[in-house]
Amino acid sequence: MGVLFGTNGIRGVAGETITPKFAFRIGKAIGKVYGGTVAVATDARSSADMVRSAVVSGIAAAGIDAVELGMLPTPALQYFVRTHDGISGGAVITASHNPPEFNGIKCISSDGTEAHRMEESSIEDAYFHEFPNADPGSTGEIYSYSGAARDYADAVLSRVDRGKIRESGFTVCIDCANGASCYTSPAVLSGLGVRTISINSDPRGNPGRGIEPSEDNLADLMSMVKETGADLGIAHDGDADRCIFITPDGKFVSGDQSMAVIASYVLSSASGKVVTPVNTSSVVSDTVRDAGGEMVYTRVGAPAVARKMIECGAVFGGEENGGLIFPEMQYCRDGAMTMAKMLECVSERGSLSDLVRGLPEYHSAKIKVPCPDDKKKALSDFFSARVSDLETDNTDGIKVLFEDGWVLMRPSGTEPAYRIFSESRSETTARSRAEEYAGMAEEFLSEKLSS
Repeated sequence: MGVLFGTNGIRGVAGETITPKFAFRIGKAIGKVYGGTVAVATDARSSADMVRSAVVSGIAAAGIDAVELGMLPTPALQYFVRTHDGISGGAVITASHNPPEFNGIKCISSDGTEAHRMEESSIEDAYFHEFPNADPGSTGEIYSYSGAARDYADAVLSRVDRGKIRESGFTVCIDCANGASCYTSPAVLSGLGVRTISINSDPRGNPGRGIEPSEDNLADLMSMVKETGADLGIAHDGDADRCIFITPDGKFVSGDQSMAVIASYVLSSASGKVVTPVNTSSVVSDTVRDAGGEMVYTRVGAPAVARKMIECGAVFGGEENGGLIFPEMQYCRDGAMTMAKMLECVSERGSLSDLVRGLPEYHSAKIKVPCPDDKKKALSDFFSARVSDLETDNTDGIKVLFEDGWVLMRPSGTEPAYRIFSESRSETTARSRAEEYAGMAEEFLSEKLSS
């Protein structure tokens, strides 16, 4: 038996690993496991139709109906699945922030959350134990619904104070990476009465910039915000489950910082728990504590955050990459909801520049150490023994806690590598600690690989 799903669905190069034959078989497996109507949507990649048509054909070949929703942000598909009783699950044809030549399939449970690992394992089992197609008279039907984007945009608008945002008279620059948000996010901004200046908002399969909404990839947006005098800059990744912000003076706001800003705002009217993975900056925990909330940590990954939020009744949660979760909307990362909530926050609390300047300052360093998959456990055991006399958190990997910061060592779930994250109030300390632990890993692996 093999493993097909990584930490965020199945991904690969379209036409090489993500072929029509592969997509058809995965579609059959998805249909068998969900057992009822499956909703299917895509992002804007040029290979989307090839993969979608094969997946949908596979679902029908399993004797299961499929409803095609067209190009949609991942959270819009998730909202559709959650709010329609006749839908048993969903499949999004997307590779999120991966380069344009990639594509993939992300599965969605009937409650709109990303598929649990056990569910993914069942789909893998069905894929590897190939079963016959349904009889000709029993194949599933394929039909379409064109209103999912509108339904999603309306749902976002209904969950923020539209009047307050409209009265603020905002001008916003938005970069959709020529992706799945090109129609929905501008529609939400229009519904909020926001004057919008767009860049990379043509869903033509070419993102126009690096799809990951990182500081290096958003130079044009940062310049545009500053030059136009806009109140905010907004950037999505390819499938728009994440949202990154730019301040009026053209400064990049990290996902940790935007999460801290919104957490403080949410907790001002709804005290409770905030959930985030162990690799999130302490700027969030400090802000949550100061706002009277309680911080809860999980393993890395949006599904872990969403399920912990459901379990503990959290009022807010998310990841450090700009993927924030609002339980009043749904339990998944939601780029448009994050955008709208930040506008509501700024309309009440003032400039994003001032809000970010008011946050505690931390510095981080990240190093990726090449590590064969079969050596990851040995390296984890080595680190466990090495830091046994220090205060640690083993929620996901090994997190060593210091008075002025922390270091997290964890194996990558997507590549043969070991990731070292370090954070401190001091930039020098953050870097030196990351280098120290990366050096330990390299020395250990060198000895292991040479023996």
